[in-house]
Amino acid sequence: MFYRLVHSVLKPVTHAIYRPRIEGMDNVPRRGPVILASNHLSFIDSFVIPLAAPRQVAFLAKAEYFTGTGVVGAIRREMFEAVGAIPVDRDSSRAAQQSLEAQLEVLRRGGATGIYPEGTRSRDGRLYKGKTGAAWLALQAGCPIVPVGLIGTPDIQPVGARWPRIAKVTVRFGTPIEVAGRFDGIPAAKARRQVTDEVMAAIHELTGQELAGTTNDRSAQA
Repeated sequence: MFYRLVHSVLKPVTHAIYRPRIEGMDNVPRRGPVILASNHLSFIDSFVIPLAAPRQVAFLAKAEYFTGTGVVGAIRREMFEAVGAIPVDRDSSRAAQQSLEAQLEVLRRGGATGIYPEGTRSRDGRLYKGKTGAAWLALQAGCPIVPVGLIGTPDIQPVGARWPRIAKVTVRFGTPIEVAGRFDGIPAAKARRQVTDEVMAAIHELTGQELAGTTNDRSAQA
């Protein structure tokens, strides 16, 4: 109820201020489990997608975003709670698996979850190789993956900026990638890699970003 109340206010207000260009919204299934897999350029991405999507999307967020102090910390916490974010301790030894399990639970309830296959933000604007978490989720839940391309979000929330700015942003929802029944008899690791590569190719087509050709190193860029 809280999500619906806040979302009903945030969505029209942010759309009126930023006037985002949203393409391919019909590609997002209105019901049933689905994964929205996006490129990741800015802290603000986890707000842009839920506010652009035609249904509630649960994104993972660092646990620190829910425990900050002061006015900024309180505002950040309320914003993440308003868009239905799931807090995750990234420094936990089981952080990666716990993250996937939390998202799988959302999918098993018939919900939509968002994930960044690159793992963390791209600081240089290039598109990095995808990690296989989204593919694992899709294969476990038997649900489609909708590739998402974000353009312009670094201009809204540049690295180091405490407050969002007014800038143009484009959100492109691509054609769903179906996995159910496609990989019977194929080794699990090979299936995950194939799905991941399909997703990243679709994101690249949506954004036109330069390809990095490597995975994104959190220690260097996070």
